[in-house]
Amino acid sequence: MPCAYVIVDMKITDPEQYKQYMATAPAAVAAAGGEYLVRGGRHAVMEGTWQPNRVAMLRFPSLEAAQTFYDAELYRTARAKRAGATEFFNMIVVEGVPGPV
Repeated sequence: MPCAYVIVDMKITDPEQYKQYMATAPAAVAAAGGEYLVRGGRHAVMEGTWQPNRVAMLRFPSLEAAQTFYDAELYRTARAKRAGATEFFNMIVVEGVPGPV
């Protein structure tokens, strides 16, 4: 079964409040078998017009595991702490290619 990747583009407007989300979200990710691959950091646009602000990328064992993470009470709590701390928070999940990670 292919793993799944959650990709987020966000613009943080209240860093202090966002810290509350970051204190809670990692436990929700780990509980669903996920791990952070990218969490902010430098980036460069190589092609196209997309101008991301802050990018995060997580890997989960499957698309179903990623959906379980998103729907779980732990992550609902984290999302509530994030409310109002970002101008936008765009999140997608995409299934990876079959094979070893």
